[in-house]
Amino acid sequence: MKYIETLREGEKLGDIYLCKSRQSALTKSGKSYENVILQDKTGTLDAKIWDPGSPGIGDFDALDYVYVVGDVTSFQGSLQLSIKRATRAEEGEYDPADYLPMSRKDIDEMYEELLKYMRKVKNPYLLKLAESFFVENEAFIRLFKKHSAAKSVHHGFVGGLLEHTLSVVKLCDFYADQYDFLNRDLLITAAMFHDIGKTKELSAFPANDYTDDGQLLGHIVIGVELVGLGIRRIPDFPKRLASELKHCIVAHHGELEYGSPKKPALAEAAALNFADNTDARMETFREILTGSATTDEWLGYNRFVDSNVRRTTEF
Repeated sequence: MKYIETLREGEKLGDIYLCKSRQSALTKSGKSYENVILQDKTGTLDAKIWDPGSPGIGDFDALDYVYVVGDVTSFQGSLQLSIKRATRAEEGEYDPADYLPMSRKDIDEMYEELLKYMRKVKNPYLLKLAESFFVENEAFIRLFKKHSAAKSVHHGFVGGLLEHTLSVVKLCDFYADQYDFLNRDLLITAAMFHDIGKTKELSAFPANDYTDDGQLLGHIVIGVELVGLGIRRIPDFPKRLASELKHCIVAHHGELEYGSPKKPALAEAAALNFADNTDARMETFREILTGSATTDEWLGYNRFVDSNVRRTTEF
């Protein structure tokens, strides 16, 4: 099959993709068209059906595998597909494994590296809490390893939550080396737990969409609830330490307008916010650079980084 990351402007396309979404819309002149998002394991592709009433456009819905024929174009620096024909594919015509976006890194190796950082934690209560999730809870481990960290923007792929968490943990470990007043045990534990709410905020692939709890509560509230449940299972867990750990999770987005119920009041919460934001922003840039439809230096304005993005000379 022709993977999305290999597509180039001007190509004619005829292949099977997963339909991530399909929505009707109107042009400024009132003409109906449809927005379609197609997906394979290398990424997503914005597509348009400009003539929904055409006999070549079959009946298909979101999460169907669809054979599409169309022209690859470019719009505002991103590839776009103009769909001419589309029909639902039958089972046996595709391999579902080709349509799940995957981390570029080995999932089991990343998980083992995460556990190495966990074993640096000396506080017996924090270590027991981390082990109760990341070592003893097989159902949680399976879910955590395969989950994404986002519906879009950054780390929106199988293994994305693990990859992001490991990066944040490594940055936090570095901060603890640089700034000796930071409580390494608290910071590493908070980094491991900061996004576990996403295992319930987002559904599993191929949907990778917000659940009811994700829409109503969000991953920060869900994460604090999960950590609270884990703490209550550990006898004599210090109340002050529990509050500090929960605060780091509650404040890890840094600002109220970014979804944090509280702003960082602990140095460890601030460090976690910096690490989380650094990794999210760097991954966003990586995805912009590798997913661009153009080979030009200037890639155009990107709303996720709120800037006109340019390739570095050696990229």
